[in-house]
Amino acid sequence: MTDRIRQIHNHLSGSSTMSAEIWDDVPLAPPDSIFKLTAAYKANTFPQKINLGVGAYRDNDNKPWVLPVIKRATHILLNDPTIDHEYLPITGLPEFTAGAAKLILGTGSPAIEEGRAVSVQTISGTGANHLGALFLSRFYQWDGPKQVYLSNPTWANHQAIFKNVGIEPLDYPYYDPTTIGLDFDGFIGALQSAPPRSVFLLHSCAHNPTGVDPTRDQWKQIAEVMLAKNHYTFFDCAYQGFASGDLNNDAWSVRYFVEKGMPMLVCQSFAKNAGLYGERVGALHIVPPTKEAANRVKSQLSVLQRSEISNPPSYGARLVSLILKESELFDEWNRDIKTMAERIISMRNELYRLLTEELHTPGSWIHIINQIGMFSFTGISPSQSQALIDKYHIYLTANGRISMAGLNTHNIRYFAESLDKVVREEV
Repeated sequence: MTDRIRQIHNHLSGSSTMSAEIWDDVPLAPPDSIFKLTAAYKANTFPQKINLGVGAYRDNDNKPWVLPVIKRATHILLNDPTIDHEYLPITGLPEFTAGAAKLILGTGSPAIEEGRAVSVQTISGTGANHLGALFLSRFYQWDGPKQVYLSNPTWANHQAIFKNVGIEPLDYPYYDPTTIGLDFDGFIGALQSAPPRSVFLLHSCAHNPTGVDPTRDQWKQIAEVMLAKNHYTFFDCAYQGFASGDLNNDAWSVRYFVEKGMPMLVCQSFAKNAGLYGERVGALHIVPPTKEAANRVKSQLSVLQRSEISNPPSYGARLVSLILKESELFDEWNRDIKTMAERIISMRNELYRLLTEELHTPGSWIHIINQIGMFSFTGISPSQSQALIDKYHIYLTANGRISMAGLNTHNIRYFAESLDKVVREEV
């Protein structure tokens, strides 16, 4: 009997069909480039090190800034006896989604007035991009392969988000390295040559990573071509208010497209403009042509959302909805946004002054003040970017993108002098 038991044990332990999966065939993925950069910065002990890689606001002392209006709203919520921790509806906190829609589409938006705006609370802008992409993958009437046109360059996560839902990313010309500005002719050409009903992802303001935006006249031309070709607009709006300091100004392109009757959706984030990076507060807004279509769209978004997160988190949404509802808090939020935007603009102006008036750095640097928002494409090469990291302990991405929020009155001269040195070394 003992031998028989041993035979059975050996058979079972040696059987490959009975073994648990040990994931030997799973390839090791490379670390995220931005988080890897941040980790290297934190490990560096050099006293003048600078982190220009991360896309998060810092104050003039290089500290995270909790907006004063967020502190006030938090205090109000903490002392509100009616607040509980029950589940939110699948599509989110109703007062949040309604307020967020008015903020991006406009209080008098025809889409809202006609009941055509479908709004769902998401896990920040990333979640909005994912849910929007997933919805299109399932329900858009594709005339050919599932494809989306992304600006070259774009936020790196766009590629992965669309690939993960079975939509192939294609590039359209956007950035012109010779002018360090917008390749408008290439952009329009791509819109004209793309098959009818193609999906184009557009950055509504403060283009990431270039900081290069179309002018209003150019937006009108873009809308005209997209209407003529019956293209679908996938707006990503991560920086409303943060770009110019004016919430309405930064929403102009989205509102113009709605007024023109463009088929579209909008991904919205409150990470940057409210400083709620870790609270993951966002919304997806889809604008169908009729109220009946809107009801069908919302029903399917609810099904998709339920299968992935069940219900969105409540804390950040309650903060934002309170700020959007109370006029005194809303006015304070506008002042906070202006504080952040103006500090970044002042850093652009000072960097430009240092490079052109004091250091006389070779090349043109007018793009530093022409670009807008958190990021600036400096126009330097990958080898120059690496030299800034290796020699001067200044951390930035290989494409020369810098976060203007990482500059302040204490470190901007060191950065300008270091940039001047690496540029001269390759002249």
